[in-house]
Amino acid sequence: MRRRESAAPVRMERVALVVPEQYRRRMLVEVARSSLVELDLPYTPGKGSEELEKAAAAAVVSGPSAAWVGWMPNDEIPGLAARLARLGAAVVPLPRPRWIQPPTMLGGGSGATRVSRTLVDTYGTVPYEDLDPSRLAGIAYVLMFGMMFGDMGHGAILLAAGLVLRGGRIKKLAKLQRTWLFVSGAGLAAMVFGALYGEAFGPTGLVPVLWLEPLANPVPLLVAGLGVGAFLLAGAYAAGTINRVREGGWGYALYARSGVAGSLLFLAVGLLVWGLTTGTELLTAAAAVIALGALVFIFIGLFVEAGGGATAAFQAGVELVDTVIRLGSNLVSFARLAAFGLTHAALLMVVWNGTTALWAPDWRAAAAVLLFVVGNIVTFALEALVAGIQALRLEYYELFSRIFQSEGRPFHPWSPELTAGGAPGTGVPIVPSGTPAERHLL
Repeated sequence: MRRRESAAPVRMERVALVVPEQYRRRMLVEVARSSLVELDLPYTPGKGSEELEKAAAAAVVSGPSAAWVGWMPNDEIPGLAARLARLGAAVVPLPRPRWIQPPTMLGGGSGATRVSRTLVDTYGTVPYEDLDPSRLAGIAYVLMFGMMFGDMGHGAILLAAGLVLRGGRIKKLAKLQRTWLFVSGAGLAAMVFGALYGEAFGPTGLVPVLWLEPLANPVPLLVAGLGVGAFLLAGAYAAGTINRVREGGWGYALYARSGVAGSLLFLAVGLLVWGLTTGTELLTAAAAVIALGALVFIFIGLFVEAGGGATAAFQAGVELVDTVIRLGSNLVSFARLAAFGLTHAALLMVVWNGTTALWAPDWRAAAAVLLFVVGNIVTFALEALVAGIQALRLEYYELFSRIFQSEGRPFHPWSPELTAGGAPGTGVPIVPSGTPAERHLL
């Protein structure tokens, strides 16, 4: 099934599948072919006819009819109902139980989007009510990686590697082909920051400094790293607030640490820094008022969540202090964007200084070239690994912890691998039919 990319999971519907009892197995074959329904029964993918028999035996039989309950995408109901109508079967939408979370099914997308979604899926399944932050997560990751890996030469290598993956001519790398745009984006971001830093395989002078030299201006770079972190945290708080509203309404979002109250506390910190930096007392006073209000709402939310009472008040107080400390530490944590950018520049500075010290119009020229090449290879490999891990760490601990409050469960359609020899009790052979996406199931 090809689906349009969406910021929210596909809308799921609770349904009952009802069929005349004598056609129950034939209907299950059609359901397996469609790969559209998650039945409420234990299921082991790949078991084939064994799963078909288990599902048939698990049906609720009432008089001449058999029925199953499950979940399926809302917009696929008419199509499946039309396919089952020839068996006298029906797809009946049911009310959604409030205590059951529907399974999450995310829309399809490009290779780059799927790779970005891997960042989210590794952290956890997007809850059904929440927004899917995959695209924004990919952009944030590339931005942070580029700032820590800023070098036009090294970025160009990554960009070239991405284009090689796109070509798909190297068979051993065929499985990585879908990552080409992601790798290319990381390389392009590194090239942009390399141009800003004036770095191309180190301080070689091949490109001019458009902004600042990292080693010569560490403090402005540190401030810039914190600024990027504040921008990303603001986006995380905005996404978290939207998710809290979708999960429990404005009342729930108002008191949540990753909702309205948390966002206001973050805003208060920003206004406080602005006011102290510019000496504007009005901004400082506004920050104090907003922070106080935010802390009160957060405390109330924590107190209610803890169950009320003296013990709950103490627990809420401890967690409130932890919230303030964590906000400060999370913001400071983005200083690593500058720190690892400085490390990258320092390593390449060492390589370049060694190269220029060795250079001479004799045999030492070969040694200088060898040092330059080997030094860049080692630095590239080491810093690419470090920047990749650190960007992932910032994504998970600083950003996703605000976007997600809980974890969902993925949509697992009931689609056992039925063989072409036929299914027991159906009276018909199982032959591939339908769209190419459906035929691969058989």
